[in-house]
Amino acid sequence: MTEQETLPAASRASRMRLSAASYATRLEATVVGRLWSRLLEMEFVDRSVALAAKAFVSFFPLLILAAAVSPGSVRQEMLAIIANRLGVSGEAYETVRQAFASADQAREATELFSAVITVAFAVSFTTALQRVYLRAWRRPPGGGVRNKGRAALWVGAFVLLLVVLSLIRSLVPGSSGPVLSWAVGLAATIGLWWWTARLMVRGEVRWRALLPTAVITGVGTWIYALASSVWMPGNVSNQFAEFGAFGIAMAIVSWFTGLAFLIVAAAAAAPALADGEGKVGRWLRADQQTAVETGAAPALPGPSRPVRLSDAFGRGSRGSGVVPGSVSH
Repeated sequence: MTEQETLPAASRASRMRLSAASYATRLEATVVGRLWSRLLEMEFVDRSVALAAKAFVSFFPLLILAAAVSPGSVRQEMLAIIANRLGVSGEAYETVRQAFASADQAREATELFSAVITVAFAVSFTTALQRVYLRAWRRPPGGGVRNKGRAALWVGAFVLLLVVLSLIRSLVPGSSGPVLSWAVGLAATIGLWWWTARLMVRGEVRWRALLPTAVITGVGTWIYALASSVWMPGNVSNQFAEFGAFGIAMAIVSWFTGLAFLIVAAAAAAPALADGEGKVGRWLRADQQTAVETGAAPALPGPSRPVRLSDAFGRGSRGSGVVPGSVSH
């Protein structure tokens, strides 16, 4: 190849690189670009897997504990809600049902020590959930013992919501019970996640700025539950037929993983929207410079370099300048 032929090829490659860089710069200024950058900055893969794992080891022991102190009709409706959401049916359903057993059996299985361990696992999940929100909003670490109190408060609110929905289904006759439970549950879930976001950021971010997270998480989890009722039964049945009770656990872990990705994405969506300079961003910030409450510590600085996909797996943050000071969350 002659020098004259080489120069045009190099020129074309240079123009392509410049064009790609221009498109990337424009994309980064959009909501989608800011959301993707924030997800990478949060190491969303690592966060989602950790959140799903802690949810799995906390969820069923906590529900069995709640069932132990609930009336029989409420306990049965609680089991029905769980089975519907997770798509558990047939022999797999019988295996799960045995875990809830009768009130006396449940109480025997939930002695004081077991109850304390169960609550500790649930609080551990809430701690992981708080890290997600703190990283999403670049909040500095802190909170100490109060964080444990916030975690216990959230666990209590979650159990209360489930008991209320189960109570509605058991008290309202016919098909009206599930319909009313669904409607109340959707509204209450949005409200719960709005309050959750505010609680997890220690009240340091404005309520208005947290609204997108609440709506996306609340509506998204209900759509996810409806969609999973289509694909989960076959998955649970196949896993149960091949691996027994362990197969049920594997299927439920995959369900929690998908849910965790949704929660993390919803947490990142709010700051991605609030950072915009358009009408939505200004409204979410209440026409202030930032969404942080007056008197709260300023947000940690953003990445000192473009965030790479490896950061989503927790690999790119060491020594790279990605959100200094936030890795310890």
